Order: sequence, then C-alpha cells, then structure tokens
Amino acid sequence: MTTITNKTLETLKYDLVREGLVQYEVVEQAEEIANAQNINIGQALIDSGFITEAQLIKFLESKLHTPYVNLEDYQLDEKCLKYITYSDARRYKIIPLFKIENTLTVAMSDPRNLFAIDKIMESAECEIEPVLAGEDNILKKIDESYNIDVSVGNISTGLNAGYNWQEELHKEDLSDAHIQKIIRAILKQAIIEDVHEVIFQGEDEGLGVNFKQHGEVSNKGFLPSVLVSSFVAKLKTLSELDPSVSEVPQLGKLCFKVDNIIVIASVSTFPTIMGERIFLKIYKPPKALDKIISSKSELTEIKQALDKPGIILVCGSSLSGKTHVIYSLLLEAAKSETKNIMTLESISKYELNGVNQCEFNENVGFNMDKATRFIEFQNPDIIYLEGIKSKATFDYFSSLVYSDKTVIMEFLANNMDDLRTKMAFSDFDTLKSIISAMIFIHSKNSVEVFDKETLQKYLG
Repeated sequence: MTTITNKTLETLKYDLVREGLVQYEVVEQAEEIANAQNINIGQALIDSGFITEAQLIKFLESKLHTPYVNLEDYQLDEKCLKYITYSDARRYKIIPLFKIENTLTVAMSDPRNLFAIDKIMESAECEIEPVLAGEDNILKKIDESYNIDVSVGNISTGLNAGYNWQEELHKEDLSDAHIQKIIRAILKQAIIEDVHEVIFQGEDEGLGVNFKQHGEVSNKGFLPSVLVSSFVAKLKTLSELDPSVSEVPQLGKLCFKVDNIIVIASVSTFPTIMGERIFLKIYKPPKALDKIISSKSELTEIKQALDKPGIILVCGSSLSGKTHVIYSLLLEAAKSETKNIMTLESISKYELNGVNQCEFNENVGFNMDKATRFIEFQNPDIIYLEGIKSKATFDYFSSLVYSDKTVIMEFLANNMDDLRTKMAFSDFDTLKSIISAMIFIHSKNSVEVFDKETLQKYLG
C-alpha cells in the first residue's frame, strides 16, 4: 500500500476537503489516528476507508504536478545508483530511476522536500527530476537494488549471552564476504554487551579490537596482520569513506540493522605511526520522550519549552545519553509538523522524519563558521547544535533566542555540583538568563527536568 509523508499532505490536507474527497471532520479524525498509531495521515485515511489509494494518488499527482510511479515491477537503471549513496537514499526516502543527459529522475515519497533535492543535486552534480512513489515501495526498492556490500546486514541478538566475535574470525571461510561477517560479529558483541564505543588500533599482534565502557577500555582480541588491510578497506567502504586514503582523517557513517531496527554508528579514522586508528561510536534509535521523562509535569514543562523561544539545555556526563535525549526532543518537536526544525551535526545519528538534519562537510567548506553565516536565511524555529566549541559561536546561537528561536544545546557536566561550578564563570551569564528548561541525565534510568525558575535559584 502506498504511503505519502505527512510533510506533503500537511500542506494539502484541506484541499482534500475543498475538492469534496473527504469532510473536514474526517481530516481531523485521520490526524488523531495518525498521531496515535505513529503513521502518516495518508495511511490513516486509506486504512479507515475514508479514501481509496487510487483517489489519493490521483489527487497528489494533480496537486503536485508530479507523476506517480509504481516501483513494484519497475526496472531502474542500476548504473544510476552511484549518484545517491545507500544512507542518503534511506534518509531521504529517494531512489534514482534513470538519467537522460544531465537530468537524474528520482522517485521520492515527498517531492516537496527541497532540502533533500538540493542535497542530492550537490552530491550527484546534476539536475534532479522527482516523481512520486510510496515510501514503503521506495525503501523496499532501495534494499533490493543496492549491492549487499553497502550494508552490514541484520544482527540478531536473541539468546547470545557470552557471544565472542572471534568465533567468526576463526571460521574456515575463504569467501569474499568473510571480512564483512567479521565486522558484523564485532558489532554484534558490542550491542550484546551494551557497548557504544569500539576502537580499532595497531598493535604488535595486529589490529586491536577494543571496547570502551564506563570510561574503561578493554581489549577483545586482535585481527591478524594478514587481514588488517582488507578489514580496514571493507569497514571504510561500508562507512562510505575512501579506502585508498590513509594519510588524513576521515569521518563517515555506518548503517546496520539490529533485530531489524536500523542503527547508526559514526566512524572516524585518524593516521598514527602504528597505522590508522578507527573510532566507532554506536547510536541507538531514540525513544519517545514520554519513555524517558516519566513525570507528566516535567513532560509538560519540556513540551512548553519546545514551543517558545529560549534555550533547552541537555546536561550529563560523557556517554550519559545526551544525544539520545536530544533526538527524542527533536522527535517530539516534529509532531507538530508546522515548525522548521534544523540540526547542525558532524554526523546525523538517526534519520528523523520532519527534521532538516544538516551534516558538516569540510571537503566543501561547510563547517560551523559557514553554518552560522547562513542558517538564519533558512528561518528555523528550532535549532539543535552539536558540540559548540568556541565562545563566538556560543554567543551567536544564544543570540538567536532574541529572534524568537528555540535552541537545543548539550552541556558536559558530571553531576549537579560540576554544573554549578562551570556555570559560575561569567562567560555563561547570558546563557543562564535565556535557558527556558534543562534536562539533566543523572544515569540511564534517572532523568530530571528543571524549569527556568528552579534552575535560576540553583545556579544563582
């Protein structure tokens, strides 16, 4: 069954009423169903029998002036897959179909997503002509069309206590896929042991495989020297990095599935005298905000903060889950479907529907400095900034609050006393005055929300 994103129908839903396809009350009812079941409004209308799939497609074709393509039996030109990476295809729900001269025709679930079109135009270096297709059909076609080498595959974690990745290493497997299976095995052990950081570094015995947990690094074995070059090249390829480059740092992203749920890891390479050191950080999908903040009053406080100008500060120690909580905040904000939500990140850790996620790219000069000069032209309502390092950048984004923006920032503090000590510096006086709410992550199962008044009293 075809699904069309909320973003498209949000601007067209009342046209359904004006053209007599559904009644106004039906649209409101479909929105309630969509929110309750976490599906889009188009799917809710079809499932409830208010409108047929054929009627909805015909309506969208007319309004968007974009033809519909049924991808189920469509044979795309596989040579065009090189223009859109696997991760971008899944992120933007887009797949290339064919190319004529300098125009690449792509199927999209949301042809009005101009941000995605601009991103693909930049990377593919050609014009983009979108056609309409169902989201489910696009994702299915992506998984069918892209070579298995761009995907680690699915990791199953059931009944695997005591799993050791070296079991895969020592198998008598001479196939080309053996290295890929070793990578999957290392990731599987990390997931089972609830490890978020994996470090590969050169040792006398070969390439060391190290897990970092609770600030401590433990060695989990070594890859023999004879496999190191193949392993590093395959890991780079899977992470969309250049396997031929080892003299300069690279930053990429690895997408894989754990029990059929997509998980993302950032992959950072760095040259050392012992060979490249590769740091991999795993980010699990965010939970709904009410699964993190159990108090109804605190949840209401955060929801209100998302709807007004100010800074929402997310605090905690290193690896406490600040990014996880921030992504839950962004998911909550995206429910309104009326706000322009933007992020500025080194790597987007999870694909968020309804959020314009922007990744820095030093190769083309798109860094924090460039972002600060141009982001206001995008007129965002809510902005998330990853890891602000300079006071000038910090002051700039704090000043956006006075332009009626909601800014989400993270702040490293090991505990509340550490937070108070750091906030005592005069550099943070402006920040303290415009914080609308703060979330402090004490531990995995302990998250506390502070409103503006309580925080002002505590910080002084």
